[in-house]
Amino acid sequence: MSTQSVVPARAAWSAVIRAGEFLTITDLHGNQAVDFLVYDAHDTSVRYSAPDTIHAQDSVFLTTNSVLLSNEHTPLMTVTADEVGRHDTVGGACSKESNTLRYGHHTWSQHACVDNFLAEGARYGLGKRDLVSNINWYMNVPVEKDGTLGIVDGLSAPGRKLALRAERDVLVLVSNCPQINNPCNGFDPTPVQMTITGAAG
Repeated sequence: MSTQSVVPARAAWSAVIRAGEFLTITDLHGNQAVDFLVYDAHDTSVRYSAPDTIHAQDSVFLTTNSVLLSNEHTPLMTVTADEVGRHDTVGGACSKESNTLRYGHHTWSQHACVDNFLAEGARYGLGKRDLVSNINWYMNVPVEKDGTLGIVDGLSAPGRKLALRAERDVLVLVSNCPQINNPCNGFDPTPVQMTITGAAG
């Protein structure tokens, strides 16, 4: 049995994924960044930790078999399939403040991922202090030898998927990134699909 949702361009989405269930994210049109946070569904003080995850895997990129670790260094979800091959952990979520700094004050009114996370998280009692460094599925952020990084055209294509298995009951928050000032969405945000399947799915 599975449930399926199409997340419109620029929109937020959330769900509780039970231990053993799978979440499949499909990039319907290609080149769409999907900002992602995950928490223990029963204790949201236990949440995704970028430093723990990067250190344990010795890589700033995520792909098949990557384990998303919590701030207690315990597994939250595991990437079980990946048709893209590399996903970002360091680019962060766009915000009104970062847009203004990077692209000019005229961008202040533009909707951003932080707005989505705050609105969706509020449904579960989460606020700004609960936002941590997030994952950017499908986003291409190469890191040069000197440590510099950039946001460039994505590696995905229409219909490409990745799947994650919940290692415990988790709460997932998603911002289907609304950014139009850099190439992370090809300057044209598009819908993505979320599919939750059972342990035998």
